Amino acid sequence: MAVTGWLESLRAAEKTALLQDGRRKVHYLFPDGKEMAEEYDEKTSELLVRKWRVKSALGALGQWQIEVGEPALPGAGSLGPELITESNSNPIFMRKDTKMSFQWRIRNLSYPKDVYSVCVDQKERCVVVRTTNKKYQLPLDDSSLSFAHANCTLIISYQKPKEVLVAESNLQKELKKVKTAHSSDGDCKTQ
Repeated sequence: MAVTGWLESLRAAEKTALLQDGRRKVHYLFPDGKEMAEEYDEKTSELLVRKWRVKSALGALGQWQIEVGEPALPGAGSLGPELITESNSNPIFMRKDTKMSFQWRIRNLSYPKDVYSVCVDQKERCVVVRTTNKKYQLPLDDSSLSFAHANCTLIISYQKPKEVLVAESNLQKELKKVKTAHSSDGDCKTQ
């Protein structure tokens, strides 16, 4: 969306604002029923959070989808589907804008800076992050790549190569050989 179009849509929205915990929180309700909530640092006016919510076809409020910033920490005053979470050692990709720049962060990357390469692909109009880590040495195949879109989420899948499937199968066979003893108090102990 062009900057002027964005500003016009913000002007057309119903807005509610409040100051809380050093943050200026603004809620937008757009004519099409979409909602946006933003949080700014009260002192610096830096955008900290931007999230969107749309109603379902039946009119129920959907889950907030975070565009900028990080989701609230589980147990930080929100009750929701945080009971099952992904591993906190997996890389986490997020966007966090500063006053003067767009910023993307990839958390939980344990290798030093010199392992990564970041550049702009002018032809594709995108930022590319590469690693020199050769953990995955199999060639990539376009026909193994697919994607879908559901519930405001882009899902990208890559079919595992045969070599990976065989290695995973062998690992599972090895894991079945590990004996598990049950103690009298019901706890499992691995031998």
